[in-house]
Amino acid sequence: MGKNLYIATMEPRSGKSVVLLGLMELLSRRIQKIGIFRPIVRAGEKPDDYLELVRTRYKLDFDYEELYGVTHQEARDKISGGEYDALIKTMVDKYKALERKCDFVVLVGTDFTGVATAFEFDFNADIANQLGCPLLLLVNGYEKSPADIVDAARMTCEAFVEQGCTVMATIVNRVKQEDLRGVARRLSDNTEELGPVYVLKEEPALNFPTVGTVARALNARFLTMEGRGLYREVRLYKVAAMQLRNYLAHMEDGVLIITPGDRADVILGSLITLFSEGAARIAGLILTGGLEPEPPVMKLIEGLEKPCFPIMSVETDTFTTAMNVSAVHSTITPGNERKIALALGVFESRVDLAELEERIAVARSDRVTPLMFEYELIERAKAQRKHIMLPEGKEERILRASEILLRRGAVDITLLGSITEIRQKIANLGLDLGKVKIIDPLQSGRQEDFIETYYGLRRHKGITRDQARDVMMDVSYFGTMMIHKGLADGMVSGSAHTTQHTLRPSFEFIRTKPGFSIVSSVFFMCLADRVLVYGDCAVNANPDPAQLADIAIASAETAAMFGVEPRIAMLSYSTGESGKGEDVERVREATRIARSRRPDFKIEGPLQYDAAIDAGVAAAKMPGSEVAGHATVFIFPDLNTGNNTYKAVQRSAQAVAIGPVLQGLNRPVNDLSRGCTVTDIVNTVAITAIQAQTMGPTPEKAP
Repeated sequence: MGKNLYIATMEPRSGKSVVLLGLMELLSRRIQKIGIFRPIVRAGEKPDDYLELVRTRYKLDFDYEELYGVTHQEARDKISGGEYDALIKTMVDKYKALERKCDFVVLVGTDFTGVATAFEFDFNADIANQLGCPLLLLVNGYEKSPADIVDAARMTCEAFVEQGCTVMATIVNRVKQEDLRGVARRLSDNTEELGPVYVLKEEPALNFPTVGTVARALNARFLTMEGRGLYREVRLYKVAAMQLRNYLAHMEDGVLIITPGDRADVILGSLITLFSEGAARIAGLILTGGLEPEPPVMKLIEGLEKPCFPIMSVETDTFTTAMNVSAVHSTITPGNERKIALALGVFESRVDLAELEERIAVARSDRVTPLMFEYELIERAKAQRKHIMLPEGKEERILRASEILLRRGAVDITLLGSITEIRQKIANLGLDLGKVKIIDPLQSGRQEDFIETYYGLRRHKGITRDQARDVMMDVSYFGTMMIHKGLADGMVSGSAHTTQHTLRPSFEFIRTKPGFSIVSSVFFMCLADRVLVYGDCAVNANPDPAQLADIAIASAETAAMFGVEPRIAMLSYSTGESGKGEDVERVREATRIARSRRPDFKIEGPLQYDAAIDAGVAAAKMPGSEVAGHATVFIFPDLNTGNNTYKAVQRSAQAVAIGPVLQGLNRPVNDLSRGCTVTDIVNTVAITAIQAQTMGPTPEKAP
């Protein structure tokens, strides 16, 4: 098995971030201890963009200084002093120190924007050879003809091979959409030299810097909206020097407006766009000359109820500011989930991940780490794309999560709510949700059909048609009915509604799967080195033995569905035969029922938590058990115990709790916490899609 891989290019701005993220996503699913190394970084207070992106996103437990060899200045000093060999030795020594702590290291070569371009090619080849790294060649296809791209790929490969390097694969990046097939076809005859060749499209949105990137480059001070507007994309910039009546005609979506800070007319004219559906959506406003709006204007801005675009102040004059903005290049920062999702979507849509993994010769780990688990969710969801319903269409977190999911190509999404209001919210947040479908329940044309269906299903409970009509005005009922009718594959809600509001419709007409008496839930508890499954911590207060057995079997099936080998511990305050009492007997009987129903599962109970999870304790309390000390699925005797335990572990062990994931329903519906994050929503939607994959086709499909 190889230990490393070197990303090498011969041109600047080849789109390394896209390739690096794609590789890290692939490797992190398979390898527990992964590292990144850059031979040379820029000196200064600002960390290297690639190192900071990977170190933060993938939670690498290394000091920044461990991840690079030398700075540009140190490299220049060594080269000018005739100490090239000493430079290489320093690099190798630092790399080896990192390698000893890792199972695999990705090396990112120089950018051809630093030390000396003529020197950089030899340097990259030397480092790769000294460390025995196979190369992943990266060829820049930006604004090149197919013939020029093919020539560049061949020349790059020949140059490195002549230096004794081994080419593992080649990625041609930033190719025009219309040229993708042609370039791939032309290069397919050269796979013996280039290895597998993957051609990635040019994605314009990745080239747009964000407001935050511009602000950092200009050392700007935010007057408003610092937190929420940082990731708006700056598609172009314009200097506003005209009077208002002429200025408004030059507005475009994604524009960054540069104007002196005393131009109240331009500032107020820009704010008016927030209230007009037909107006362009501004990325932000930079006020120059160190001037700030007068207090009445600032008061007006601060009193806006609508989300506002970011407004910044800089000390430089307007001309200098415009020049500074023009020099800012796009970077992918750790917190910009929108760009990360888009970059990964570009990579994963054109790269044969299984083939690339085989070439890298990565061995799959038997352990399921939290990082592997979370990233596997997206991969599994993408394998058989499902249609997920999100009733809370106006919620900001829902919209941000939807953009990430669509950019990753994980699911298709329908939002419920007023089409005008949702589109306005999307525009104000600066999101790209062109592929999302929006349905207004009140104007969908399906109301009468849904009302009649609900009435037919619930009239035995005394429901009238008028009551059915009122019920179908509710987005949770409308969304659940779409699942019932086969118009979508699953639903996720709860970020703005209670659990009861989200789940009641499912209990009424989605109902339980054959063989299950109740709906239950699990949490995936992502600890530092493993993923455990806890059930039921959210739904059933005091299950009887048969219901507890149902929960155990459903939880084990859910665990297996997501790659966790089920070893089921039926928890109690007593282990084995040591305890007596009604509560212990209930768990003992539930264990007997579960074993009789699923003899193929490894089930032990009653077990105390320490005996279930700690091999040392298990050896003393229940020696010889296949489950004790090695449990992965923990079944709590009641909701009080389960809910408190999962929260205690979540807070005390800094664990990530993914859930609750509902199980036992005929179609997948999952509930979010009202305090959920965007990441929580992304994970829950992916889980819902995977559940839908295992349930087969929906009863009906939309015409």
